[in-house]
Amino acid sequence: MVNVRLHPADPLFREPTGNAAGPGAASGGLAGGAGGRLNLLLSYAGWHPDPWIDRLPRLLEPMGVHSLRVDSGRQASTVIQSTRIHVAVVDLGLPLDETKTERDTELAPEFAEGGPRLLELLTRLAEPPPVVAVKRSRTTRDDSRDIAAALRLGAFAIIDRPRSATDLDLLLDVLRRCLARHYQGRWPGSA
Repeated sequence: MVNVRLHPADPLFREPTGNAAGPGAASGGLAGGAGGRLNLLLSYAGWHPDPWIDRLPRLLEPMGVHSLRVDSGRQASTVIQSTRIHVAVVDLGLPLDETKTERDTELAPEFAEGGPRLLELLTRLAEPPPVVAVKRSRTTRDDSRDIAAALRLGAFAIIDRPRSATDLDLLLDVLRRCLARHYQGRWPGSA
């Protein structure tokens, strides 16, 4: 189910406090770790060996990109409250809790709502970052619903889950276009 409404009592509904800072907060990071030129939120719900989420930070780190990996909606909520996010990659198959995986959510779909809820949370930020939605492999009908919901929630782009080097190149190109469109080709916070 993709059409998700957050209830004010939902822990993901709380307005983040760390992301409301102005442009000068671009280098803020998690407690104990400094941010880089760009803070990139990466969510992942897959279980494949050597996933793209392990390769992408190693490629971007030399450029000053600080990647923040999350494996659940609740973990993402915590990161967003403490770190300014400049670009987010949201896996729509992201579980709400750390204890559930994509395999588990096939049996109990109510746990699969972390990705769409994270999209909604990101749109409620004072300065919402551009979001790249990663769709899960599903039926054509479910894919259409996921795409429509992600677009309604302001996703910059929607891609299939990267599985090869070519797919990773596509994701890198989408991230480059995010910088070009939303930050005029400059690092966030630079003059």
